[in-house]
Amino acid sequence: MNKRTLAILAALGATTIYGLNHTIAKGVMPHYVQPFGFIMFRVVGASILFWIISVFGPKEKIEKKDYLRMLVCAILGMGVNMLVFFKGLALSTPINSAVLITITPIIVLILSALLIKEKILPQKVLGIAIGLLGALGLIVFGSEIRQDAPNIPLGNFLIFMNSVFYGSYLIVAKILIAKYHPFTFMKWLFTLGILICLPFGYTEVTEIDWANLPFEAIWRIIFVVVGTTFCTYLFNIFALTQLRASTLSAFVYVQPLIGILYAVATGKDSLTTLKLLAACLVLLGVYLASRKPKPQLT
Repeated sequence: MNKRTLAILAALGATTIYGLNHTIAKGVMPHYVQPFGFIMFRVVGASILFWIISVFGPKEKIEKKDYLRMLVCAILGMGVNMLVFFKGLALSTPINSAVLITITPIIVLILSALLIKEKILPQKVLGIAIGLLGALGLIVFGSEIRQDAPNIPLGNFLIFMNSVFYGSYLIVAKILIAKYHPFTFMKWLFTLGILICLPFGYTEVTEIDWANLPFEAIWRIIFVVVGTTFCTYLFNIFALTQLRASTLSAFVYVQPLIGILYAVATGKDSLTTLKLLAACLVLLGVYLASRKPKPQLT
């Protein structure tokens, strides 16, 4: 199995976890943990895990000329990106978040062309368009799981901003990951993330009623820290070493598919012909966006 295939599998693994996260994380907020307090769990937990596994990687130092770029990357990917998404998810619904997340590939495609002069191939545009069509189909015909959404317009706006920040993060990270090992890159990013998120999340962490925290909330928190944070960022950063940023972002279309499958498995939704058709469009879109173009003969 070549590295590109592994990268595609890693991207699929990450987006599968993200697809489950829309519902799993929503089940904790805001009853047991407030969104910014949840982010502190994420950055602290992932930082510890990345520092532990970094002993198996090369010993690297960040060059001074990359300090500013690393800080910008941490702000985009480990700071405002997480803060606005979890706050938005707490205010809105899992279905709405899945709709707005599908905007990410469009943002990445535009930023890639503007900032790093990445060529936009017709096949990639077609794949993104088909994937978007399928994702919207899954959302339109899916039933909402939860109604605890106190401010949907604000929540939707914050989730949209998450797509903007995450898309920007992928662009900046693509440049740095070409230079540093993923373990080195991620341990420093999450360490910076702690400092960035601490002013927002400290108070909400102290407000948690630890003595009465049920197992239902505990396993969800562990899933978000280990799965949604540590594993997904590790998978995505590896995928980014082999795939274009715009290609990786196209995998976001699998998230609504996973969400529907999870809802069906837990009895929260039913599978219909329309949903199956939409799911096929999602998979076709990801395939077209991720397929490496054949070299032209001269």
